[in-house]
Amino acid sequence: MKMWSGRFRQPLDPHFEQWQRSFPFDQRLLLYELAASRAHAQSLRAAGVLSAEEWEKMAAGLDQIEKKGEEEPEFFDDPEAEDVHHFVEKQLVSLIGETGKKLHSGRSRNEQIAADLRLFARDSIDELQTNLRDLLETLVARAEQAKSAVMPAYTHLQRAEPVLVAHWLMAYFQMFWRDLERLADCRKRMNESPLGSGAVAGATLPLDREVSSRELQFDRPTANSMDATSDRDFVIEFVNALSLLAIHLSRWAEEFILFATQEYGFIRLPEAYATGSSAMPQKQNPDALELIRGKAARVIGNQMALITALKGLPLAYNKDMQETQEPLFEAALTVKHCVEIAHGFMRQVAFNCETMRRACEKGFMNAMAAATYLARRGVPFRQAHEAVANAVQRCLEQGCELQDLKLEELQQFSPAFGKDIYDHLTIEAVLACHDVDGGTAPQRVQQALQDARKKLSSFVSSASFASSAVNRKCVRSHET
Repeated sequence: MKMWSGRFRQPLDPHFEQWQRSFPFDQRLLLYELAASRAHAQSLRAAGVLSAEEWEKMAAGLDQIEKKGEEEPEFFDDPEAEDVHHFVEKQLVSLIGETGKKLHSGRSRNEQIAADLRLFARDSIDELQTNLRDLLETLVARAEQAKSAVMPAYTHLQRAEPVLVAHWLMAYFQMFWRDLERLADCRKRMNESPLGSGAVAGATLPLDREVSSRELQFDRPTANSMDATSDRDFVIEFVNALSLLAIHLSRWAEEFILFATQEYGFIRLPEAYATGSSAMPQKQNPDALELIRGKAARVIGNQMALITALKGLPLAYNKDMQETQEPLFEAALTVKHCVEIAHGFMRQVAFNCETMRRACEKGFMNAMAAATYLARRGVPFRQAHEAVANAVQRCLEQGCELQDLKLEELQQFSPAFGKDIYDHLTIEAVLACHDVDGGTAPQRVQQALQDARKKLSSFVSSASFASSAVNRKCVRSHET
């Protein structure tokens, strides 16, 4: 029997009935539905709607449902369950009888799904923060291992200036650190309990909403019942954060794909994260990186699906909101796996430091340092820039680098060049001249690494993943 069938005299069209069901995908919310149901039952008990005996009976029934969900995959084979809420109520009534029907007193599926999705998103953030932190730790560790290794930095995909390999890796640390902070900030905003909001106007029983809010470790109840039952801002905000994280992962993957080519040769792909060709025996393909890059499009697509589905909805709940669940589930799972793969890859990738250094020794990557040399000797920078550009042109004609020109030749472009200019054109000198906060000078990079270590050690997730109130075993077992 449907939860709403009393009003109707005709059965649903069989095709429509199956088409409109959400249970095939919202069954992954089972543990969250059970947690929210326990919290609501606590509120009913506090309000005197449930006796102590009825509460104990109901709690035991909910525990049995959880156990079955964890241990019996066939438990979910219910072609009649409309959604996870209907499924739990059916199972509870079958286990404890008529008392199970009291669970729905004073609540609506509109608030139930709002609560379940907040719990799912909150737990997804907690798990993703753990995964991201692992990736960040590995980035710092690899940067520390790189020590004084140098590589070309690029602008417009053209060699620009030499930087420490550690400096390059720490650029990605900064990207992913912002993602970590965004997720924590997103979690704070979503951590409000919609339970007690009813269908639209608030519960019809005198429920203490603080009871269920505390039980689920929410910070507070939501402030408006109409907003609470129709709000999916937290879903959009979370998937927006996931989209940006996916973009950062895609940029990271793209650069490592480029650097693994023979044309660059800066890294060696770990065989554990590469595949071969069925036709060309010599091939080693960066499939892990390419899939991360490709899956970013899927996450961005989920973001677009969400904002498009919600853009024209009037208050309050509308069935359209059912379409926000699958994009949320898929985006969360996709990004989780991408971060895990990226972390494993970063732990094993090998850097060809000698190749990187040789790439820094040509291409006039000390030109900026030469112009800076002149500027520090009183030459206006625009004139210094012109002088060095003319010197580069001479080098192109002669097939040499700036440091290969004789002093007399350099002085033809600017008399401010002195004998010590060659000391300023070495890779080490070029690195050292970027001695500002955030620069690639070795001492600045060392400080950046120390700061990163402090940030990681002081970062505390908004809630401990390990001590979450909701057990994830069942949710994980139904990932798709």
